[in-house]
Amino acid sequence: MVKNAFISVISQKENEENRGSVEFQVVSFTAKIRKLTSHLELHKKDFSSQRGLRKILGKRQQLLAYLSKKDGARYKELIGELDIRERKTS
Repeated sequence: MVKNAFISVISQKENEENRGSVEFQVVSFTAKIRKLTSHLELHKKDFSSQRGLRKILGKRQQLLAYLSKKDGARYKELIGELDIRERKTS
């Protein structure tokens, strides 16, 4: 629930400023992904929702790849805030 609260705070702030920013799009895709994931836990055979989830995951992956190429610091900050990727332990 903490992640969802964080996402709503970011989305409200970004909603007023810039909806087209990469960060806002990644946050909105992440919210949709979490919602669809919880839906698919209950409805395992909902194949159209599975397809939609895969499409959203692909779009988010493309945006994150773009952001990592353009600005690595913003990418790392966004990944850390949303807790999307697993962190490597060295």
